Amino acid sequence: MTRAFLIVMDSVGIGGAPDAAEFGDAHGTDAGANTLGHIAAACAAGRAEEGRSGPLCLPVLDGLGLGAALTLASGVTAPGLGAVPQGRWGAATEVSRGKDTPSGHWELAGVPVPWDWGYFPNTVPAFPDTLVAEVCRIGGVAGILGNCHDSGTAIIDRLGAEHMQSGWPICYTSADSVFQIAAHEGSFGLDRLIALCEGLAPTLHAMKIGRVIARPFVGEPGAFSRTSNRRDFAIAPPAPTLLDWVQDAGCPTHAVGKIGDIFSHRGIGKLHKGKDDAALFDHLDRLIDTAEPGSLTFANFVEFDSLYGHRRDVSGYARALEWFDARAGAFLARLRPGDLAVFTADHGNDPTWHGTEHTRERVPVLVAGLGVGEIGPCAFVDVAASVAAHLGLPSQGPGRSFL
Repeated sequence: MTRAFLIVMDSVGIGGAPDAAEFGDAHGTDAGANTLGHIAAACAAGRAEEGRSGPLCLPVLDGLGLGAALTLASGVTAPGLGAVPQGRWGAATEVSRGKDTPSGHWELAGVPVPWDWGYFPNTVPAFPDTLVAEVCRIGGVAGILGNCHDSGTAIIDRLGAEHMQSGWPICYTSADSVFQIAAHEGSFGLDRLIALCEGLAPTLHAMKIGRVIARPFVGEPGAFSRTSNRRDFAIAPPAPTLLDWVQDAGCPTHAVGKIGDIFSHRGIGKLHKGKDDAALFDHLDRLIDTAEPGSLTFANFVEFDSLYGHRRDVSGYARALEWFDARAGAFLARLRPGDLAVFTADHGNDPTWHGTEHTRERVPVLVAGLGVGEIGPCAFVDVAASVAAHLGLPSQGPGRSFL
């Protein structure tokens, strides 16, 4: 029997979304954003020299068709990405009205989001009094800190000391449909933080806020750092996804990284977590040897987004891409006959763009194990339909197989 590996390079967009002008932030729209294209241009111009040097070098992914997909999506010919594709390649367009993690992943798994997400205004305060009161009631506190849009690392640096002194949780949001709570593992307690987020989740989900995220941190003032004990409490997908289709057919499913949280742990057989992307790739390397016949392995690599995209760190993003490319080469060398590996992304996060938020972009679809050829323009949902077809399962969503 065949196996499938669906690998999401979180935020590695390739520009060209037809509706990008309808998305943006207070600084402007997303029209013209191009995560991969702008990183490659910065590298070639010598503007991404921290910890690396020269043009962007991604021989494995480019060999599958990454540069070709970039040109297809946005018309950009990127320096260093001109290989003749040796895999199957295309560019996928999203229809869900969001540029966030759940929207992208659910649609890749065959289920577009049928509603408009709820968002919090970019004001201070950002949250309604009724929600603040519910945080205080469930958390057993007299108030909250933050109550605004902010970067997770910046707000911890700014309010961490006051949080440790007062015991009040740090609550913040972003341009995504999300409510985040940061708290110190020592002074506040990890279990208490997770219980607070879990208790709040039904209230936030009723407001169509996509995720409630526990953001624990440790350290002392001036030296705080977030830990790997993050927990996401996401709205459940509105219909069975690719993970459910596979599991309902009696086949094994493996979730690497935050896939379990994104899908509210539906359709998940075994969960494989790690402290960073390197640890997650170690899981993927193990699963290429141990995953069962007929299985689906669904992996997310988040650090492109969390460490480099949001922080607008071009050099860091380029370093991460080059590291990932090397790991991908070793992984692909161990594919078995009949295996399918699909590399894609869920949205963009252009580190050269204004603001700190995701960017609305098309994403690459790179396929190894099924020969050579152009897939062309496709939909996010076509990824799920194609993986299902490879595993011999009917697609239950609107997508069409490109296999």
